[in-house]
Amino acid sequence: MYSLHIALQGCLKSGGIDYGVTADTGGHIRYLLELTECSAARSEVDRIDILTRGFNDPRLEDSYSRRVDRLDEKRRIVRLKTTNDGYLSKEDMHQEHEELLRAARLYLRELPRLPDVIHAHYADAGRLAADLKAEFGIPVVFTGHSLGRVKAHASGPSPDLDRRIAIEERAIEAADILIASSRDEAEVQYADYQAYDPGKIRVIPPGGDLDGFSGARSTLAVRRQLRRFLVDPDKPALLAIARPVTKKNLAALVEAFGRNTALREAANLIVVAGTRGDISALEDECADNLRQLLELIDRHDLYGQVAYPKSHSQSDIPSYYAYARETRGLFVNPALNEPFGLTLLEAAAAGLPLVATDSGGPNDIIETCRNGLLVSPEDPDAIGRACLDILSSEEIWEEYSRQGAEAVRLFDWPAHCEEYHALIRSLMSPPVAAPPERPAAMLVCDIDNTLVGSGPAMDDFCRWQQDRRDLMFGIATGRSFHSAQAVLNKANAPNPAFIIASVGAEIFYRRANGATYVRDDEWRTELDRGWDREAIRRLIAEETDLRPQSYLEQRRHKLSYFAVDRPDAASDLRALLSKHGLAATVIRSHDTYLDVLPMSASKGAAVEWVRQRFGLPENCVLAAGDSGNDVEMLRAVPMAIIVANFSDGLAQRSDLGHAYVARQNFAHGIIEGAEFHLSRRA
Repeated sequence: MYSLHIALQGCLKSGGIDYGVTADTGGHIRYLLELTECSAARSEVDRIDILTRGFNDPRLEDSYSRRVDRLDEKRRIVRLKTTNDGYLSKEDMHQEHEELLRAARLYLRELPRLPDVIHAHYADAGRLAADLKAEFGIPVVFTGHSLGRVKAHASGPSPDLDRRIAIEERAIEAADILIASSRDEAEVQYADYQAYDPGKIRVIPPGGDLDGFSGARSTLAVRRQLRRFLVDPDKPALLAIARPVTKKNLAALVEAFGRNTALREAANLIVVAGTRGDISALEDECADNLRQLLELIDRHDLYGQVAYPKSHSQSDIPSYYAYARETRGLFVNPALNEPFGLTLLEAAAAGLPLVATDSGGPNDIIETCRNGLLVSPEDPDAIGRACLDILSSEEIWEEYSRQGAEAVRLFDWPAHCEEYHALIRSLMSPPVAAPPERPAAMLVCDIDNTLVGSGPAMDDFCRWQQDRRDLMFGIATGRSFHSAQAVLNKANAPNPAFIIASVGAEIFYRRANGATYVRDDEWRTELDRGWDREAIRRLIAEETDLRPQSYLEQRRHKLSYFAVDRPDAASDLRALLSKHGLAATVIRSHDTYLDVLPMSASKGAAVEWVRQRFGLPENCVLAAGDSGNDVEMLRAVPMAIIVANFSDGLAQRSDLGHAYVARQNFAHGIIEGAEFHLSRRA
């Protein structure tokens, strides 16, 4: 396999990353280098080229003008030259598109063989990849890293952002697959674009080379550096590491610290904001943000309590994390939006609890690691309270420190590359066999605690399912589409022909490439009838004390709440909605969750819709589930299966008397129930 990566922004070279040397030199370069390093270790990969823009700027080292920069035996950086020899920011990169396109065409035509795939990073690279795909027919993978519409929401529109968004629209439309780092990116950020196609997006969290952070110790050099700033260097340290750009929102952290007297008494603040010389020599955005930090430190008189070192080496970073851990401090990421958050993984590996923005990838990281608190990045008081809440409890600090250090191992590059390369192979391979137009039967499975829950059972299910070619396999879950995909991939489940997501509120069908899906928009139109989402949401907010689940669980046709230890919550809500003339289906599951859907939406209704789409007789559908949100589906099909590890009293329900109650758990129970029903049908 020969893959071509395109990354035009920032300073990319061998021998390390100069973080913050320009406003566009940051985490995406580390992502690119670590992804390609992991890919190069795979036997099927024989060559990786990284196309970037060459320049010769007197403020930067001369290696950025070198035509070819060899990283290792398989990887090399190739720099495209244009008539403009100076460094360009991402806002100005569009000026060079035509020249870069000509240079890239020439580069491809001179190759002995064309790349199998192009992977573009950031907007201008995506536009370049789209034009190359149109001419050479090479499939394209796109990683946006940071999207213009997100920045526009945070800082307001501008001509630069309008141009960037138009370029992103082109890149998104042309891409065969989009790689997102988090559900927020896949389901919220990309959804703002006209070219949004959720079935093309795959959420694959980046890995992290974290060995150097776990068990790290602070160095004498770092301790000496911090003592230059801090009166009491032994106090717990609130640590932030980020480039001094507006979206990283470092000023809000300084403001939060300055406002909160108790926090100032309890802790010090350390802001590691890249390497710099004279502030006036920096790019305008970086210089403006650093001046703002200094003004806030002065306004709140934080001298002796805030450290802001001018320079550091890459090898110093683990020491900063270690220093914060040794002082029983924590790591803070207050970004206006964080597409993923590699620094959060580094901090977790070092044993630091987290306080992080609730906008972007930190949602996924903290949900997985259970090692911190999410806050609004626009609320300095909330940031300060969250920091103080963790620092004030030794028990909470210990729990978050331990849980993060253990769970962060789930974010590794080999797992990322395994899924990534499976997608690449799907683009290179002939189309897979599509689901038969008239399958003999259809098996629909819930995911959590039904299909997924036992590794050996899943292995057996995969072998069993492969032998049932006439049995179309699909999923019906309360999870969102992208969350469902992530769990299925992690569990090594078979690739389903369709996914019914969000408790029946969305339906996706697998495309012929086997890697992406297409959304059933006719079903969405069907659900719109009689559904007044905003009126229902407002009524629940005003008339009940139900607590909403994460904003990621709120969908166009689904509102989700917590209802812990409230057995009458569903019936009470149905009565309230009926009293106000609002039509909706209310589903309770696992004694914890409450979902509100259109009257025509449920797993059962969605299964029936799919059955009719494929022209199956009513008696040819099997469905397996374990909990309350499976009731509608199990009740609606003639061949229902309840796995042995069921909850919510499923086996005792009179309306599920036709269901087969398996003696085995998880996927083994599905096999047992399916064999029972199919043998009787035969």
